[in-house]
Amino acid sequence: MHPFDWLIIVGYLAWVIGDGIRRSKNTDKVEGYFLAGRSLPWWAVGLSVMATQMSAITLVGTTGQGYDDGMRFVQFYFGLPLAMVILSVTLVPFFYRAGVFTAYEYLERRFDAKTRALASVLFLVSRGLAVGVVISAPAVVLSIVLGWNLVITAIAIGVPTTVYTMFGGVQAVTWADVKQMVVIVGGVFAAVVMLILGLPEEVGIGDALRVAGASGRLTTIDFSLDPNETYTFWSGLLGGLFLMLGYFGCDQSQVQRYLTAKSVDAGRRSLLMSAFWKIPLQALILLTGVLVFVFYLFNQPPTLFNRAHEDAIRAGSHAGEYAQIEEEFGEAFEARRAAASVMISARDSGDATAAAAARAAYVASQDRLQEVRLRAEAVAAVAVPNLDLGDDDYNDVNYVFPTFITTQLPIGLVGLLIAAIFAAAMSSIAAELNALSASTVIDLYRRHLRPGATDRHYLVVSKLSTAFWGVFATVFALYAANLGSLIEVVNQVGSYFYGSLLGVFGLAIVFPRATGTGAFWGLLSGMGVVALVEATSEISFIWYNVIGAAVVIVVGLALSAVDRPADAN
Repeated sequence: MHPFDWLIIVGYLAWVIGDGIRRSKNTDKVEGYFLAGRSLPWWAVGLSVMATQMSAITLVGTTGQGYDDGMRFVQFYFGLPLAMVILSVTLVPFFYRAGVFTAYEYLERRFDAKTRALASVLFLVSRGLAVGVVISAPAVVLSIVLGWNLVITAIAIGVPTTVYTMFGGVQAVTWADVKQMVVIVGGVFAAVVMLILGLPEEVGIGDALRVAGASGRLTTIDFSLDPNETYTFWSGLLGGLFLMLGYFGCDQSQVQRYLTAKSVDAGRRSLLMSAFWKIPLQALILLTGVLVFVFYLFNQPPTLFNRAHEDAIRAGSHAGEYAQIEEEFGEAFEARRAAASVMISARDSGDATAAAAARAAYVASQDRLQEVRLRAEAVAAVAVPNLDLGDDDYNDVNYVFPTFITTQLPIGLVGLLIAAIFAAAMSSIAAELNALSASTVIDLYRRHLRPGATDRHYLVVSKLSTAFWGVFATVFALYAANLGSLIEVVNQVGSYFYGSLLGVFGLAIVFPRATGTGAFWGLLSGMGVVALVEATSEISFIWYNVIGAAVVIVVGLALSAVDRPADAN
């Protein structure tokens, strides 16, 4: 990478961190450290809400998802607008007026201490794992750009971000989020422009998208009722609704964002920003991945996008086999490129019969290329040292967009996009670590281990807990990098927990006759049933949110009916 690109990256990150710390104030008290004194403007909180969710995974994982599977993933967010409206009317004023630090404080007021502790522990486990995935995304980028070992890159990202979060507080995190959202959107638009300019002169953007459509990359809506299918209209609308209600309503990393707002109205506006802008922005990023696919229709891609894995294969006993596969891949690519050009010409001629034949030939050439690539992936699965796939297939989708950035973009723009990925990762990690620290200290340490200590003591413990979660997430990042599409992994991790957490908050708010015993055992039952469904069925993970919430409410209400006389005491 050119020194000018490094200058952009270092300069931008120094500015974000320095300006964020400069803006932090009132962090000498617990409320200032975790909630910024409830003083932030709605638009900054709104951008922070989006930025906390839109980490480097969005640029690395979602673009890779668009390249590999097309636009279908956007259906995942169809339940988001409705979820934001529901939360704006219900939980935002509820939590804000309750004056709580964490969402789980309310569960003790409504039920008992054990329900609060269990909910908090579930959040800590799920979010701690998710932060590891967030660290994995930019670690993947660095491993490509620098040729470093993944362990070194994960540490290089996780440790500085942890240190920064320990001292910056939530206010510094929020203003860093504002900056990174601007840079991410600007970087994506710049990448889209370069992708369009990279097409052959005779191929217009309309022609390119029609070719992508022939490959199934522009299929956006699927009305299938198959519960094993992850991305459908119904799974996104219903399963996505429960996931988003659980994430934005029960996950401390999001609740903490709108608790920093100046007022209830400001908190509502911050959530409604996501309701209006998240789906279009997600569609744009997926479209970027589709355009990368189109770009590589006319510009030969690598056989495998993970350069380190290619190097390991070439240096090992499978080098000869892989060389043969690479030769076949080049031939298959040329055949597909020619078929794509013929398909474009046939469509322009107006001859429907010729256009249909050309389309069929193109699809066949695409299938042939994919067949060769699958052989290359099979070689990688057995030839790359220390590559433990378990029961999963080899997957390098997370390397697609970073490879395009570092090999195809001009000097300066490479630095801008890498800076965007770094900034997205660091600010999102910082927000998550701050929330993990808040729940650890407020829900567990202050409540059960050391009640009545001074603010100064709790601040010291808060910084130490931030360090612990930073180390935990960095270690998990080394495992998460080989789990496949990172955008899917982070949502899959969340889906194991969010439905059950949503169910216990539903019991607390909607059902006044629910008891602490019902809520506690209902929450455990929800987690148990989700684990059973995951182990024994092929149902898509997005439905875990619905299943978990339903089980918690049914079991909770049933046990509450038995427990009610004791609850009356």
